[in-house]
Amino acid sequence: LAEPGGFDSLKPWVLKGNAAWGVGVHVAEPLMYRSLDEPFTLYGLLAESVETDADRSWVQFTLRPEARFSDGSPVTVEDVIWSFETLGTEGHPRYHGAWSRVETIKQTGPRSLRLTFNVQDRELPMLMGLRPVLKKSQWQDRDFSQSGLEVPVGSGPYIIDRVDPGRSITFRRNPDYWGNDLPLNRGLHNLDVIRYDYFGDSNAMFEAFKAGEVD
Repeated sequence: LAEPGGFDSLKPWVLKGNAAWGVGVHVAEPLMYRSLDEPFTLYGLLAESVETDADRSWVQFTLRPEARFSDGSPVTVEDVIWSFETLGTEGHPRYHGAWSRVETIKQTGPRSLRLTFNVQDRELPMLMGLRPVLKKSQWQDRDFSQSGLEVPVGSGPYIIDRVDPGRSITFRRNPDYWGNDLPLNRGLHNLDVIRYDYFGDSNAMFEAFKAGEVD
């Protein structure tokens, strides 16, 4: 694939830096997966189940026991809570609005957590379900708001295989991806390798497309 410009970061979750396209799509996963052919409909991805009240003043997520990061470690409630708190305070401003409407977030069981909201907004449970879940032990005790080229560990179907800063980034399908057998993933993630090539000039990018160098 082709992308215009360049990149100097592998952290699309912060404001600083120019992050490589695809990291947030192929590497990190949210609690729920959006169906693009239905009006704001979500299905459980990292989340095995979702509970809420009639007014949606709170939401409780229960994680799938089989959910794993690419290094084989389990996705835990602690990872989710840390991710939500960190993104809401140190992450990109796009995360701050919804986080300001969270009154409390707490663990309610070995694999479950509950968020209580301080305003009436029926979309909040779904918005929080779309937040990426990152590995706490990789980023804790550091300034998360800084950009960087450290390869993030995610739970998604692809891992970052090769990085040529500013020029290209290659993702390789993880054969041990924990979610291979989930029904909502059926028909997805069929490519073994995905590479994004960056072009400083849009005319050069289009010529590469015409020559069959990029899709």
